[in-house]
Amino acid sequence: MPLAEPHDDHLPQEDLVALDGTISNPDDNVVSETSGASDPTAAGDGPGIESESALPESESALPEPEPTLPEPVRQRIVALTAAVLPTLPVDEVPVPLRRVAKFAPNRRARLGAPVIAAQLTADPLFRQRVTARVLADAGDLGAAVVEGTAPAAADPVEVAALAYLARPRGWRELIDASGAAVRAEADSAVVAELVREAEQRATRAEHDRAVARVEAEKLRDELARVREELGQLREESRQTARTLRETQARERKATELLATERGRAARASADVDAELRRARARLAEAEAAAGVARASAKEARSVDDARLWLLLETIGQAAVGLRRELALEPVDKLPADFVADAFAEQPGTAPASPAARARDTDDPARLDQLLALPRAHLVVDGYNVTKRGFGDMSLEQQRKRLITGLGGIAAQTGDEITVVFDGAERMHGLPPAPRGVRVLFSRKGETADELIRRLVRAEPAGRPVVVVSSDREVADGVRRHGAYPLGADSLLRRLARS
Repeated sequence: MPLAEPHDDHLPQEDLVALDGTISNPDDNVVSETSGASDPTAAGDGPGIESESALPESESALPEPEPTLPEPVRQRIVALTAAVLPTLPVDEVPVPLRRVAKFAPNRRARLGAPVIAAQLTADPLFRQRVTARVLADAGDLGAAVVEGTAPAAADPVEVAALAYLARPRGWRELIDASGAAVRAEADSAVVAELVREAEQRATRAEHDRAVARVEAEKLRDELARVREELGQLREESRQTARTLRETQARERKATELLATERGRAARASADVDAELRRARARLAEAEAAAGVARASAKEARSVDDARLWLLLETIGQAAVGLRRELALEPVDKLPADFVADAFAEQPGTAPASPAARARDTDDPARLDQLLALPRAHLVVDGYNVTKRGFGDMSLEQQRKRLITGLGGIAAQTGDEITVVFDGAERMHGLPPAPRGVRVLFSRKGETADELIRRLVRAEPAGRPVVVVSSDREVADGVRRHGAYPLGADSLLRRLARS
C-alpha cells in the first residue's frame, strides 16, 4: 500500500507532496541545498546519502509516484522513524510529530504511524534527517544500501526500509525485490502450512485406520465370545428344563407329605392347647406365691432399715465420744495460713499427690453451687479478674474494688476466701481486709500463679477448693491437684449480682 496519507495544508509550500507521491516542487535540488545549509546531518561529511536530488535535471523534472510498499516494509519504516524521533532536535521535528515524539516507545509507532508516514512522504528534508540517524545506527548494512547493493543474507524487509529512506540509485528495485521476497516467504509459509495440514490429515487417517483395525479385532473377539456364551446358555437351558421336571416331581411328593404333616400338626396343636391351659394354671399359682414372697421381702427390708438406722446412730454416738476422748479443739489457723506464713522462706515445697475432686465446668452458676459446699475455700487470681472486669481503673482501685466485693461474698457464705496478687513485696497503704478475706502478694521471683498452686496443694484431700482464673495454665495446674477451676467471668457476674 502507499505509505503516504492526506498531507497537512499548513506545511511550508516547498515541503508539500501530492497523495500519489509526486513532489509539488519538481526541483529536488532546492530541498537538498536548503537541507545542506540548515541540517549538518545532510552535509557532505554525513553517512553518504545519495538522494533523488543527485539525478539529472531531465529525470528529476518528471516525478515518479510513490511505490506500493509491502505491509512489513511500511511498518519497519514507521518503527525506524519512531525510534529516532526523540533523538532529533525539537526545531528539526515537524510540528505534527512533536507530540508523537513525546509518546512512550511502545506507543509511538502504534499511535503515530499515520502522521509519521505522511511526514516521510511530504517532507523530504525531514526524511533526510531521519535517514542520516537511521543509517548511522544501521552501520555496514546502511552503507551497503546507500551504495545500491545489499548483502544476500540481509533481511529483505530491513533492506527495503533503508532503501526507501535513503533512496539511492535503484531503490525502487530494492523495494520491489523486498516485496517479492516477502510474498515468496508468505507463499512458502502457506505451502508449508498446506503440507503440514496434509501430513496431519495423513497421520490422522493412518491413526483412524489403525483404530479401525483394532476395533475390528475387538468386534471379532466379541463375536466369538458371544457365540461361546450362546452355546453355554443353550446347554444351561437344557439343564434347567431337566431340573424343572425333577423339581415338579419333588413338588408333587412334597404336597403329599404336606397333607400328612397338616394332620399331624392339628393333633399337635390340640396337645399344645392342653399344655397351655396347664401352664396358665401353674402361672397363677406362681404369681400367688410371688405376692407372698414380696410381702415377706418388704417386712425383711423394714427390719434391715431399722437395723441400719440403729447402726448409723451408734456410729454417730461413737464419733461424738471419740471427739470428746481426743479433746480436739477448734483450729484457729487454716492450711492457707501456713502457706501465707511460710511461702517466702520455702519456695520449693514439694507438690502433694493430687486428690480426687470434682472436675472443671464452664457454667457460671457452678460458683454458687461450689461456694455452698461445707468449708469451701475460694482462691482468686486477683489481677486476672480485675484487668478483665475493671481494666480502666488504676491498680489500687482494682484491688480495692475486688477485695471489697469478696468481703461481701465471705459475709454471705461464711467461706474462706484468699485473693492473690503479683508483687515483689507487699503493697503499703492497703485498707484492712474484710472479715473472712485473706490478701496475699507473691514474693520477688515468684508469680501469683505459683502461689495459687501452692495454696491448692496445701489443702487436705476432700476439701472443696475453688480457683477463679481465666489463665488456662493456672486452670490446668490446679485441676491436676483436684481443685475446681472457674473463669473470671463467673466471679465478675457474681460480684455484679451482689
